[in-house]
Amino acid sequence: MVFAGLIALVAGGDLWLKHRVEAQDPEGFPRPLTGTGERIWVYRNHNAGFPFGFLKKKESLVKTVPLVLTSLLAGGLLAMRREKGQRVRKLGMAMVIGGSLSNLYDRYVRGYVVDYFSLRFGPLKEVVFNLGDIFILLGALLQAVCYSVEDAKRGTEGKASCGIAESGN
Repeated sequence: MVFAGLIALVAGGDLWLKHRVEAQDPEGFPRPLTGTGERIWVYRNHNAGFPFGFLKKKESLVKTVPLVLTSLLAGGLLAMRREKGQRVRKLGMAMVIGGSLSNLYDRYVRGYVVDYFSLRFGPLKEVVFNLGDIFILLGALLQAVCYSVEDAKRGTEGKASCGIAESGN
């Protein structure tokens, strides 16, 4: 139940932020976010494709692939619901699902994903993204760490589990 709540919080929070950005005058963008020393800028970008507009002319593909992948992850998380441990993996899956659901909503309802902020330092200066994107990235990184830890454990112990402790959910 905790993971379902996290999914709802991530998706709902991102959709709320997107709604706030979309409700504002487009002429007011881009602009620095107040109080960030111009390190974070607010945008109002519409992306009809995958990241960086990749395949934006393939609307059916851009809608279907994330829907299938999100459905597979949600099914995997449901299948794991009674397993003990695996909390880090479940957390990563919930983060990816929450971010993905927000972007799926955009794709199906708006016809594009709303991206609304950029970190103005290093190579990130050119990238505009949304909260859902961040959770997808963080959740995927957690999954990668879990798989790496499990591979290392298999090599030394012959078993694997990606949880902080072996007891509990």
